[in-house]
Amino acid sequence: MPRILVVDDEKNIVELIKFNLEREGFQVIAAYDGLEAVKEAQSKMPDLIILDVMLPRMDGLEVCRKLNHNSATRNIPIIMLSAKGDELDKILGLEIGADDYVTKPFSPRELVARVKARLRRVQSGPANNSREARGARMVRGRLIIDQERFEVLVDGERQDLTPKEFELLRFIASEPGKVFSRDHLLEKIWGYDFAGDSRTVDVHIRHLRQKLEKYNGMDQYIETVRGVGYRFREVPGEW
Repeated sequence: MPRILVVDDEKNIVELIKFNLEREGFQVIAAYDGLEAVKEAQSKMPDLIILDVMLPRMDGLEVCRKLNHNSATRNIPIIMLSAKGDELDKILGLEIGADDYVTKPFSPRELVARVKARLRRVQSGPANNSREARGARMVRGRLIIDQERFEVLVDGERQDLTPKEFELLRFIASEPGKVFSRDHLLEKIWGYDFAGDSRTVDVHIRHLRQKLEKYNGMDQYIETVRGVGYRFREVPGEW
């Protein structure tokens, strides 16, 4: 039975989410402040966390940051939940490691659907099932994606990528030159198929570029195809 940690300081919100999740067969753990959330996540190791942004003692963004900096909890999917609908708040949540962002007031049915989709994505393993993606290492010039160690090297230097950044880079790098739409990337990387907020993809691409830009020219390997999506640059002779 998948275990979900629900974190919100409003008990009626926790009870609403708990009721809908348990009706679908999930086990629910509740926490009502940020410090309690970190403690419960580290001790109970839930399969997924629904995390409110505005929390007492420690806000949700800091909770997310702490969990993503801990090797034991960094791979736990996090769905941010907040009354804040401002785009900057969403971007900040996604940049520090959240997998998804749902704005209050929300539809319990949609939230449960996103939980199920995220868990399916975790259980299904690598986003790309091509023959090369199932191999141990993918070499793209100066870039090495080690899929057994779950790490990326540039010029031999290990990169600190979030799980989502790793999956996204691995997916688009598996087929250089092929253009992937934002909706397709949402479906394959985030695990749901809907006309969603493509900003989720844009934020993660921007974050990847920022981490690669210190290596001369590496940030240009991820190209934007205006009005369509993204592709990993195809460079003849490099691979």
